[in-house]
Amino acid sequence: MPLAIRPETPADAAAIDAVTRAAFLVHPHSRQTEQFIIRELRTAGALSVSLVAEEAGRVVGHIAFSPVRLADGTPGWYGMGPVSVAPDRQRAGTGSALVEAGLAWLRGLGAQGCMLVGDPAFYGRFGFVQTTGLELESVPAEFFLALSFGASLPTGRVNFHPAFAATS
Repeated sequence: MPLAIRPETPADAAAIDAVTRAAFLVHPHSRQTEQFIIRELRTAGALSVSLVAEEAGRVVGHIAFSPVRLADGTPGWYGMGPVSVAPDRQRAGTGSALVEAGLAWLRGLGAQGCMLVGDPAFYGRFGFVQTTGLELESVPAEFFLALSFGASLPTGRVNFHPAFAATS
C-alpha cells in the first residue's frame, strides 16, 4: 500500500498520540512528553499544520508545525515538531515524506521559514542549517536549526509555543 500524507482529522487524535508515544519511547534525547506537547498545541489552536502519514488505513506518522515568537519581531516563522514515526516504519522514508509535505504546506501558507531542534545530519538534507544569530534557551546551538524560504534569517532569541513545556 502506498503512503498517504494528509491533514489530521479529529478522529486521528488517539492514533497520533499512540504513534508519538511509541516513536519516542526509547529516544535518547526525549523526556517522553511529545504526545503532551501535541495535545496542548491542539488545545491551544496552535497547530498551524498537522499532517499524518497513513498506510493501509493505519496512521504511521505525524508532523506538527506551530508559530514561533522571535525577539526581533520577525513574523511568519514556524517551529517543526514533534515529528513521529511508528517504530516499525522508521528508516523507510516516512519521516522524510512528512518533512517534505509539511515544508511544502508551510510554503503554501506564505511562511518565511521554519526552525527545529533535531539531528543536523537528518534535517540538513532538507536545507536546515545551524545559525549563529538565533538561540533557543537550553538547546545546544548544533541542534537548533533553521530553514529560510527566501527571507533573510532573523536573529535573537526564539520562543516556541508554551505547549512545549507540557509534561502531562
